Amino acid sequence: MNYLTPEKSYFIAELKELYESKKEEIKDRLHEFKETWRHGIRKDIFKELVFCILTPMSRGRYCWDAVENMMRDGVLFNGDSALISGYLKGARFINKKSIYIVEARKKFYFNKSVSIKNIITNIGYGYGAREWLALNVKGIGYKEASHFLRNIGFDQNLAILDRHILKNLRLIGVIEEIPDSLSKGKYLHIEKSMEALSKTIKIPMSHLDLVMWCKETGEIFK
Repeated sequence: MNYLTPEKSYFIAELKELYESKKEEIKDRLHEFKETWRHGIRKDIFKELVFCILTPMSRGRYCWDAVENMMRDGVLFNGDSALISGYLKGARFINKKSIYIVEARKKFYFNKSVSIKNIITNIGYGYGAREWLALNVKGIGYKEASHFLRNIGFDQNLAILDRHILKNLRLIGVIEEIPDSLSKGKYLHIEKSMEALSKTIKIPMSHLDLVMWCKETGEIFK
């Protein structure tokens, strides 16, 4: 981490204070994620995958509401891409994302011989599972794969480098500027720097993401 100016020290103190007030809520949310891994069925895992396909360049709360609405109306598992896209108004790249959802559904939901949960279990660790997801699921990159693995409770220590996290890493001095794009190498470099920050300020990686998200949005969400 770069030299701590008074301003950067202030942001760290602010983050730690917020963390102390939200720690139990964060623990509860992470426990809910772990329960999805322990007890979730194919439908539960697929819902989280769809959510993470939707999140790039879009608001997380809106994306989850879209998933829930599609579930309610029977569209998530039966609608074609045109019908699905109608539920995504307000998100970015809705036509591409609706196609990705249909392709993922064919590959991982209706194809009973392929189970993401089994594949991830066989890989056995988060970095390898993330790599597999980024290579094999359209619409899923490193950020989305990390997000998915956290939300299904498989690995909660991968960095989810969305705009909220990157903004806070810049304010604290972990990165000098928010990159326009994230190559694999750049993603892994920032992730390592975030891990170092986590150890320095004694907030676990899984908690650090959620407290930064809460700082920007006002809630502990997904």
